[in-house]
Amino acid sequence: MEQYTQWYIKCIRQFADFKGRARRKEFWMFALVNFVVSLVISIVGSIIGTTLLSTIYSLAILLPSLGVGVRRLHDVGKSGWYMLASLIPVIGWIWLLILAVQDSQPGDNQWGPNPKGEELIK
Repeated sequence: MEQYTQWYIKCIRQFADFKGRARRKEFWMFALVNFVVSLVISIVGSIIGTTLLSTIYSLAILLPSLGVGVRRLHDVGKSGWYMLASLIPVIGWIWLLILAVQDSQPGDNQWGPNPKGEELIK
């Protein structure tokens, strides 16, 4: 579990970093931990009868989510502006999902070196 949370914390620390690249593992570990935390917060909120906790968490995690999403797009060779595709119902989300599961673009690209092989910065 510690490895999962390391990737999550890395994304939280880089909350407003829209430069560079994020490999698949970083993106999906962040998504997994974010899903689990959101689920727990929703359950606790339901028990105490409020949605305030979920709303606060959603707002707090918005920038880190956008940051890791943009860096993931950079890793596959796309501009971060492609995140706006999520505004297109269904098709936009499917297309972003396809991009998110693709392997890293080999070698360096205009957003930096390939993050594969780099150690997780603690």
